[in-house]
Parts: sequence; structure tokens; C-alpha cells
Amino acid sequence: MDRKVPSTVSEEIELYERTIYSLLRSTTNVQLRTLEEVHASTNSLLHSKARRIGIDASALIYTWLRLPECMPEVEQVVMGQNEATFLKSGFSNISDWKTVKAVARRRHFRYDDESKSLAGFIASRSDIDDLVPTLVAFQIEWNKLHNLLIDISDELLSPEVFKQKKTKRALAKQFRISLKDLDRLKSVWGNDFFSILNKISKKNLNLRIRLLDGSLTQYWRATRIWWDNIEDQVENITHRPIYFVSSNTHVFINLISGYALQKKSELIHYLETTNINGLFDEWKIIENDLQNNSIENFLYYVLKKVQQGPGGDHWIQGQDSILQRLNISRIPSTTSFDIEAQVFELSSIDPSLLDPRVYNEDLSFLQKSNALIINIDYPLGIAAYNILRIIAENTEEIRGVYTMGKAATLNGVLGDIMIPNVIQDEHSLNTYLINNAFSANDLTPYLKFGTVLDNQKSVSVLGTFMQNSRIMDVVYREGYTDIEMEAGPFLSAVCEMVRPKRHPYNEIINLYKVPFDVGVLHYASDTPLSKGQNLGAGTLSYAGMDPTYGSGIAILKRIIEQEKKRCV
Repeated sequence: MDRKVPSTVSEEIELYERTIYSLLRSTTNVQLRTLEEVHASTNSLLHSKARRIGIDASALIYTWLRLPECMPEVEQVVMGQNEATFLKSGFSNISDWKTVKAVARRRHFRYDDESKSLAGFIASRSDIDDLVPTLVAFQIEWNKLHNLLIDISDELLSPEVFKQKKTKRALAKQFRISLKDLDRLKSVWGNDFFSILNKISKKNLNLRIRLLDGSLTQYWRATRIWWDNIEDQVENITHRPIYFVSSNTHVFINLISGYALQKKSELIHYLETTNINGLFDEWKIIENDLQNNSIENFLYYVLKKVQQGPGGDHWIQGQDSILQRLNISRIPSTTSFDIEAQVFELSSIDPSLLDPRVYNEDLSFLQKSNALIINIDYPLGIAAYNILRIIAENTEEIRGVYTMGKAATLNGVLGDIMIPNVIQDEHSLNTYLINNAFSANDLTPYLKFGTVLDNQKSVSVLGTFMQNSRIMDVVYREGYTDIEMEAGPFLSAVCEMVRPKRHPYNEIINLYKVPFDVGVLHYASDTPLSKGQNLGAGTLSYAGMDPTYGSGIAILKRIIEQEKKRCV
């Protein structure tokens, strides 16, 4: 079928992409500043103030959270698919580089202090579409702030500045931002606020970037290394029915292990003695208003915070002991891209530990099941296609493909869930029509805060920075209200699982009659049409657990119901 929906890629974005990839063909380092003008000319919604003298606080916060803390020292960023790629290119000590992480972006980074080099492990070209614009925006905002810090008075670079409204207002005026944006920046940088400003004031940033190998073969090889690691650790995985899920690392672990629910009294006592992030105060509110709150979701959120804090190893080990008893495998990726996999034996599910919202009927039929759930930490863009493709190639039976993850919404609010049955993929330029396994009725019972919007139309875009007002206008006029990065690539793999050739290009494809379940759920973490409400503006916090766990419960319940039909 001929395509009937206009592409949502603008001329400015296409020029930006062509410029990035033409520069990265070079076998030597490229000055990142070469991309600054074309980056600014895209008028990206995530960096709408790129040309202004004052800093774009949302863009600065967004990029800061998605790059490792060592960025103030970095001079060179090198991108490759796996350790072998770096070794082949002369980085013989790459295994000795320090592993560093970003707060809000899962990517395998390593840093070498001697050469001031940052290695970024990439899973597909989508990582380039994400990482390079992030670096460019980071450098633009760093250098704007550097220029604004020249000749600034010592009075405004002292912790005392936040104690008086007059001096605080003067600092915000110096940066050309609002008091609210200044507070957000202070919140992100915390106690390091003034030491970071000091670092920025001392140097102009001039990053260099290099792509070691951009071939499709290398991306496939990296995916093969990732899968081989899983295959080596899970016995007979290739010959068992598989339910494939793309979500995150905590939802299914918590829903199935029951650890946080078992440790309720200990977690609440911990909160009472520490009140981390004011969570004990929040608990008292929840305890008095159970009708409008979820104890389970709150405990999952608290457990995550506790495991990340001092003494967190105790809580991690406690949960791991239950996972081992339930035959749940957690398989991190160490030499390739950073996507953890989890494998669950359905026959090992203990009904007494299961979140009560998932299933409250007899589950003895699961003991007859030989099926597995493979849950992956949701990937970025084209990596989704590569991963599902290799799993389908190396397992005998896929019984369901379910994806859940963050998305931008053009008609909802933060925390809403969108259920699309039309997905336009800007990677393949295909428009996929699916019989989504889920409807609003499957999720509404588990939501306390958000709304479920089904029968939506979704767009899988090239990257978070690759969107501007022109694209949003096209998207909204055509009735697309859900913007994300993975559903389209996943469906390209689904297409190849039911057709005798590679997925087509620029067509409308009907996937209503695939012989297995297909479910796509997106929860809103971004409202780009609301001024200032981009991903740099904040986080979902506890309220974000509502759509996340609502989606997870619906998927797990669906899998159990599918197995009941097969086993009973």
C-alpha cells in the first residue's frame, strides 16, 4: 500500500542528520563546534533558546542528566559498539577505563582520566541521533554560561546568594533565567552548584567526537554479543515459548518477587527514621487516603530509593535471594551496550508473593508451563529492532510481544497512558496498523492519578532533539498524539516475523492478523506543546509509578491469561 501520511522529518532535521553523518565518516576527531550552527537552526523543541545569550535552563538540565558527571573534564568523546571495536581502533586499555553513568540515560560509558576521553557504547544509529545532539546542546549551554560568568562578582558565586532574595534575583538576571529555573538548576547540581559554576567559569568547552565504526554489521555484531551472553546463562532458552517484554528493570521484579510488600514494616520504619526526600511525610498522607493512592506502588518507589542510598546493598541482597529462589535471572550487559535482560520462569511464580492486583485466582496451571518471559530494559530507537530480531531468530516460538515506555503526549498530561493502534515509524517510514492487545479497560482499574487514552496514533521519531514546531504541527494535524522512539522499530521486527522478507519501506502495513499477541503501552513523561514542560523540566517521581505499574500489571496479567488458555 502507498504511504498516505506525510513524513514528520523537517528539512532542518534532515540537514542536521546529513551533516552529522558526513562529519562522522572522518577517520579522525571532529570538532563538535562544527555542528553548533546547524543544531541551532533546527529550532528543536528541547533546545528552543539555543541562539539566545541567556542559558536555556531546560536544555542544560536535560543534557546534564543524560551525560556522566565527568563531562566537565572530558575533551574527547569516542563512540563504538563493543570492546572489540575500541581495541581494533587502538584503545588497547579500554577495559581499564572507569565505568561512569548518567543519571537519566542508560548508556554504557567509560572514562579515561589520562587522555580525558569518554567512550560511549552505542547499540544503533539511534544512539548517535541521541548522543551527538545532546553533546552539542551541552557544549552550547556550557559556553553560554562560561561567557556569562566572566567578570561576575564574587558575591554572586557564594552560597550566601540563596539566602537573600536580592542576590538570588541578581544571579538569575546574570544568567538571563527566571528564579524558578535557577532553583531547578540548584536542585539538580545540589551542593556542587558553586563548584560546577567555578569549573564552567575557567574554560570554554571545545569537545571533539569520533565514530570508530558506523557499519550495520558492527551493530548486529554488538547485538549478537548481547544475545550470546543471555543464551549462555539461561538453559534451553532457544527451545521454549517466549513472551517478549520491553519495559524496565524494576516493574516485573517487584510485581513477581513480592519483596517490597513483605518488607513493608521495615521500609516504613526506615522512612520514619530517615525521612529521605520527605517520603515519610508523604506516607502519612497516603495512609490516610488509600482510596486515591497505591500502597504497593509507594513501597516499590521507596525500595528503589533505599537500594540506591547508604546501606542499599543489604536491600539489594535481600531481594536477590528471593529472585534466585524464583529462578529469575538478571543478566547485565558488560562488554556491549547497556541493556539488562531478565528471564522469568512462569512455572516458578509463587502466587503468595505476587502483587495482589495481578491475579487473585488459582494459578496452579502455571506449574505446567514451560514458557519464559524475557524482559529487557527498554532500548533506544533502532536497537529495539535489532534486539527483537535476534531473539526471534534464535528462539522457536514467540507467544507475545509487549512494549511499554515513556512518550511525549500532545493531548494528555504527565502520567497518562496512551494505547495506540496506529504507529508511524520515521526509521522505516512505514505506518503500522496493529490490533493492540490492550484497551483502556485493561488499565483503568490500576490507575489512581492518570487517564488511559486508547485508540491513539503514535509516531516513532528519530531522536529527542530531532523535533521542532514544524514537526509538531504536522503530527498534530494528522491526529498523532503519542511521540516515542521504540514502537516502530519493534513492529519492523514483528513484520519480519510474519512475512517472508525484510520489512518494506514507506508503506502502510496491516499487522492485525499476526499469530501472537502484540501490545504497545506508553505513559506520558513529556508534554512538548506546554511551554517549559519538556523532559528537562522535571521527573515523574512517585506519581510516575502509577502508569508504570499500571502498564506492568496489565502486561503480566495478559501473559498469565494467555498461558491459562494454553495449559488448562
